[in-house]
Amino acid sequence: MALSLAIFSRHARTASAFTMRPLTTSSSVTSSVSSQLTSSASKRARRRRPVPSSETLKILWEEHIMMSQRGSPLRVGAVEGSETAVNGSASDQEDILKFPLKGRNVEEAPPRMRFAPSPTGSLHVGGARTALYNWLVAKKGQLDFPNADSAFILRVEDTDVARSTKESEESVLADLRWLGLLWDEGPDIDSSPYGPYRQSERGDIYVKLANKLLEEGKAYRCFCTKEELEEMKARQEAEGIPPRYDGTWRDADPELVKQKLDEGAEYTVRFKVPAGARVVIEDAVRGTVSWDAESTVGDFILLRSSGIPVYNFCVAVDDASMGVTTVIRAEEHLTNTLRQGLILDALGAPRPRYAHCSLILGEDKQKLSKRHGATSCNQFRLDGYLPDAMINYLALLGWNDGTDNEIFTREELIEVFDVDRVVKSPSIFDMDKLKWINSQHLKTKTVDELTDLVKEQFHILGFMKKDADEEKLQDFAFAATALAKQMMETTRDAATNAQKVLGYALPESFDKLEDGEAKDMISNGNFYPIAQTLIKKAEAGELPLPDVAEPLAAFFDENHNVITEDNHTGGSAYSFPEAYKATMKQIAKDLQVKGKNLFHPVRLALTGEMSGQDVTKQLALLHLATGEGSVIDSDKVDVVAFEERIARLKKFCETIPVEFHAPKGKDEKASKGEGKKEESTTDKTNAGGSAPEAVAATVDPIDTYEGPPITSLDIRVGIIKRVWEHPEADKLYCEEIDIGEEQPRQIASGLRPYMKAEDMEGRKVLVLCNLKERKMLGFPSHGMVLCASNKEHSDVKFVNPPIDAKVGERVMIPDFDFEGEAGAPMKENPMAKKKVFEKIAPFLLTNKYGIPEFLGRPFMTSAGVCTSSISDGNVA
Repeated sequence: MALSLAIFSRHARTASAFTMRPLTTSSSVTSSVSSQLTSSASKRARRRRPVPSSETLKILWEEHIMMSQRGSPLRVGAVEGSETAVNGSASDQEDILKFPLKGRNVEEAPPRMRFAPSPTGSLHVGGARTALYNWLVAKKGQLDFPNADSAFILRVEDTDVARSTKESEESVLADLRWLGLLWDEGPDIDSSPYGPYRQSERGDIYVKLANKLLEEGKAYRCFCTKEELEEMKARQEAEGIPPRYDGTWRDADPELVKQKLDEGAEYTVRFKVPAGARVVIEDAVRGTVSWDAESTVGDFILLRSSGIPVYNFCVAVDDASMGVTTVIRAEEHLTNTLRQGLILDALGAPRPRYAHCSLILGEDKQKLSKRHGATSCNQFRLDGYLPDAMINYLALLGWNDGTDNEIFTREELIEVFDVDRVVKSPSIFDMDKLKWINSQHLKTKTVDELTDLVKEQFHILGFMKKDADEEKLQDFAFAATALAKQMMETTRDAATNAQKVLGYALPESFDKLEDGEAKDMISNGNFYPIAQTLIKKAEAGELPLPDVAEPLAAFFDENHNVITEDNHTGGSAYSFPEAYKATMKQIAKDLQVKGKNLFHPVRLALTGEMSGQDVTKQLALLHLATGEGSVIDSDKVDVVAFEERIARLKKFCETIPVEFHAPKGKDEKASKGEGKKEESTTDKTNAGGSAPEAVAATVDPIDTYEGPPITSLDIRVGIIKRVWEHPEADKLYCEEIDIGEEQPRQIASGLRPYMKAEDMEGRKVLVLCNLKERKMLGFPSHGMVLCASNKEHSDVKFVNPPIDAKVGERVMIPDFDFEGEAGAPMKENPMAKKKVFEKIAPFLLTNKYGIPEFLGRPFMTSAGVCTSSISDGNVA
């Protein structure tokens, strides 16, 4: 006798709920529903039409009836069946209920990986990491097994009819496409062999397998009412027993079951947990995990009274029927493995291998959520992150390749990723680390490659006119990208930097100037005469401005290569940048001023800022924004044209106290002396040689340096007390270093390829101390040991303090004031946020004698100069 289930049919109103939701209606579900309407109770229910709650439900119900009448064929895996097969016994269906991996060693099969999102919201970073890990294993499998059916499967788990929406599904799929995690099999690929790939369309498969379990005595009907179950739970809690189903209907009299069915009583289908059952898995991340099934879960539900299958039944059936070899998912699903394992065993299907990854936490060690900032992939796209950078960073949230390498291409990740190297400890989502990784990927891109992404940011922020000329829009985006290329951490940075460049922050009067550095510079007396000169030249039309015919000249060198470095200016011999440089040189000569005493006043006067990118490039971008046919929406962006800047500068100068109108005392004499020296040098080089090169040779690098002050760094003398190998990284040492604090610092360094642990212990070293503590593959590292390396980074040595240097003393640099509040090192948080060390590092070098220097000045302690054995190298 066929044990057909009326699970989708006892009450047509509830049965239709499985398809009544804003997702596509499936012929397989509706056909399955109609094919199960066999009992008298279900026949009566079939004639009861539900009261539709909306027009959508009414339409879906009519589609349901129409599709049922057609008798559409059913699919199980890759095999099609008919209604006759469904109505037959479970034994008659054996030929269409085969599992692809049955009889095979799962661990030896080509990997078939799946990502199974629920379309109830956006794709967040946790889900994206799960998708990535599965995708990486599948792609590696396709390389290792080129002619096999290794695949990355996308399966939509949309049985939550109350929350699942078509819009959410499309959003999740769009995010996966943006990340480049394209699937080989899925709901939108017609040739996929094991579909359907939406759970809402697989109802016939669940019906057949539920029938199979009922026929074999591995499941049973439970007629307990909701009130009875609540009473059972309350009784168990009162007795101090963990609540679980007590098996009331487990071995019920068949006649009583038949009577209940004839009465049309509602029931659930429960799985019959075998007595003494124990489920054991070898989790790739967590090792051996086991459960006492009988005492842990009791007989759990497979099918609700509404006829809708529960999550664990669907997942187990889908994994088996799609031939999934390994399930990589979050640790919150670990407890589901018990029920899924029991179901798979009962069906005679092989269990996949499991890997349960730890949660991703915010910096406060709480589960990552919206309060920590952006968590959805789409928000990161909108914020200007590159998909390759997101892939890189997500891979590192719980995995490493055993080295200290943190930058990977997609292809490199496919090659080196191994699920066995996923760690148990929770991962901390570090936004600063993500930005740094994104900046490294941005550096590998050309300006041309980034221009369209920056243009997209302008549109997202609403900075552009809707009717903007496309060619001019492209030029502006190109210029903004080239201008910000060196400092960009996201593509949005180029857009917000352009917004800042187009503005003019110089206030209306001196007393309203809040920038202390700018106020000090004006007080030195150089700003006023330089500003007056600029005003006169601008009003007389003698100050060079960007050429209308060559608006992008500042961004290209004489060979028409794009310039992205701040210290390089573009243009040919007769272009705006060259004319601007000639004018500045003339001002320097006329006012007998040079270096920072010239550059800083000019920058503040023309841009309103004390620091920033090359002034000629900024003026070129301003010209693009204010010229004819400007693409900038002035209602959204405050654009201050050049003429308006000169007018504001003129008014500002009127408010500068008279005592600041000219240099005084020693500063004045020094300025005159420097001016004469520069003029003399220029005269000599005019007689034979290149004037610009000769002038450059006399300039102290401290005069042109515009980065953070070296006093921001807290570099101290330390002594290494203990060294050991990092347990999870082949290239890392863990070090315990005394820097004069109450407790030694723990610091991780990538020195294993270069030094032996026994040679490091007892050595005095220099330690950068004001870095935020961060986890290095689970090890809390607080600081960085400074080393010198050659250009190829093939030779790395310690920077050595003098032997008599005191442990804990701060390293000084001559000509810089390390005393008082002004010389105090920066706090750890602003150090990290402003990327201070990254900006200073390019200027930390060793000279030809191996002396570590900053702007040509040596690292000093109370005992003398620091040294290294690396000449002409870098310090980091």
